[in-house]
Amino acid sequence: MPELLTRAHLNRALLARQHLLERRPGPALALVDHLVGLQAQNAWSPYVGLWSRVAGFRTDEIAQAFWDRAVTRVAVMRSTIHLVSAADALLLPGLIAPLHAKDLLVNTQHSAALRTLDVAELTAEARGLVEAEPRVTTELGRLLAQRWPDVAPSTLTYAARATLPLVQVPPRGVWGRSGATTWTTAGAWFGADLSTAAPDLSDPAVLAAEQERFVQRYLGAFGPASVADLQSWSGLTGMRSVVDRLDLVRYRAEPSPGAVREREVLDLPGAALPDPDVPAPVRFLPDYDNVLLGHADRTRILRPEHRPHLASPNGVVPATFLLDGRVAGTWDVPRGPKVRGPVTLTVRPFVRPTAGQRDELQAEAEALVELMAARADERRVLVVDPD
Repeated sequence: MPELLTRAHLNRALLARQHLLERRPGPALALVDHLVGLQAQNAWSPYVGLWSRVAGFRTDEIAQAFWDRAVTRVAVMRSTIHLVSAADALLLPGLIAPLHAKDLLVNTQHSAALRTLDVAELTAEARGLVEAEPRVTTELGRLLAQRWPDVAPSTLTYAARATLPLVQVPPRGVWGRSGATTWTTAGAWFGADLSTAAPDLSDPAVLAAEQERFVQRYLGAFGPASVADLQSWSGLTGMRSVVDRLDLVRYRAEPSPGAVREREVLDLPGAALPDPDVPAPVRFLPDYDNVLLGHADRTRILRPEHRPHLASPNGVVPATFLLDGRVAGTWDVPRGPKVRGPVTLTVRPFVRPTAGQRDELQAEAEALVELMAARADERRVLVVDPD
């Protein structure tokens, strides 16, 4: 019978593979690749995610990587914007394409209008426009509407984003800079040398091999995990057939609170499982960090009684922090390195921390506010006791 893993086992394994037990040496670009990208709805988010994982992290390393075309922002897993390496920008959109295609059919806001036009024709037109020069969203919609005047420009740009591997060009995403969302294709942005070296996913054998590597990379960063976890993280369905082609280690997982059955979780052969009692330091996470979104069953990182604290009417996942390896509260601070005047980073624990935990929270928060408000005249940390 497969070995039983407790939630504590799964928690420490996840933290270790995410480099949240101990910060890893740089370069940060290597961690971007290891994590299969970082969630990046907000420009600042991946910088905080990397700061919590990379020893001596400097924001200018990633900022310069945007200009060097070593990283970019693109919609991949779950159709959400991620910071990814150049190689992944040329690979992941193709692997995630079935999700985008499904979204075109089921999106209640856009699907009816899209049925009135030839989507392949729209895709070709949009490709020509953004490869001629990068286009902001509104300009792309306006230009497409000249050809399809009876369809809302927002619907036309939605279809373009769903059918093309569109990347956001800098200064969007660069620390300390701002700019409108401006699109071109990954192939146009990274050039012929990288584009021609990208895997040809139209070849069934190549596609199968890249799908298998995709699963292995996920387990290397988020495992051990179930097929349901993999599908929740990626947004894809039908991944069982890919998993079954691989030689993986199988475990039983402790049932989640309220569940009666154990689950099967899978892992890479030889992957280390840390001692579940190894100490876990305080770590601050950005909003939407993938460590919170990487599993269907999130009880390894988030206690069920704390989940309501993260609920919001618009689905926003707030910035959080970990105590003993689990989400224990939220934090916020005025955003960006250009913020001046006195700046306060506010920490809101779900339960009152011990004296030792408060000291650790204070020290880590003081380091974080240095990152978030480097040019402020004064930086403070306020830990707010729960009611």
